[in-house]
Amino acid sequence: MVDHERARALLAAERRRIEQELADLASAGNAQSDEDFDAGDQATDLYQAELDESREADLREQLAAVERAEELLAAGTYGLSIESGLPIPDERLEVKPTAELTVDEERARGG
Repeated sequence: MVDHERARALLAAERRRIEQELADLASAGNAQSDEDFDAGDQATDLYQAELDESREADLREQLAAVERAEELLAAGTYGLSIESGLPIPDERLEVKPTAELTVDEERARGG
């Protein structure tokens, strides 16, 4: 299992990445003004706004996964599958610190 300090560092880095992306999305959305836009620009802006909303929802889901992983770490069960209790390989946790399932379990779920 991943060392607790390493796990904390991985999760902290993941949290910072997600929070920075959320801040970037928010500032990009605030930077747009309504001046000098034609209908084509408005259609493009609407499309971009929908993409941004989707990206924000995805980032919020990722942040929730970080919070769940932090709770598992505090409970002493970080690095164990929430489905089977089997250890999740360190290599997987290094790549995806919020992993809650083994690769085989995730594949079986269609993920």
